[in-house]
Amino acid sequence: MEQTLYSRLGGQPGIKGLVDDIIEAHMNNPTLGPRFLPYREKPAELDAAKAHLCDFLGAGSGGPEEYTGRDMVAAHRGMNISAAEYMAALDDIMTTLADHEIDDQTCKDVLMISFTLKSEIMGQ
Repeated sequence: MEQTLYSRLGGQPGIKGLVDDIIEAHMNNPTLGPRFLPYREKPAELDAAKAHLCDFLGAGSGGPEEYTGRDMVAAHRGMNISAAEYMAALDDIMTTLADHEIDDQTCKDVLMISFTLKSEIMGQ
């Protein structure tokens, strides 16, 4: 039986670890870091954003989590995310997956899902 994407990502603990490291990478990325400056000063908001992302990834990858946050269009409305920012985010995600020793097929699956959300995230 084929494992779900959720289980291949390590379930809830694996996804939480990925989210923590992806957000940290975004915060330290020169292209993305400025967007995350407000979170550095508001740890409660950062924790809430991480929890929403964990729920989003958990629910979207076949896990039991229930995502109750905004859809991708609403969550990114007005942000005017550039192609360079989108690609920087993907680079951070893929690097983090590799750092967590996620297998190639799972990385490809995450990349494919990320690309299907591109127009919603970039508002195009």
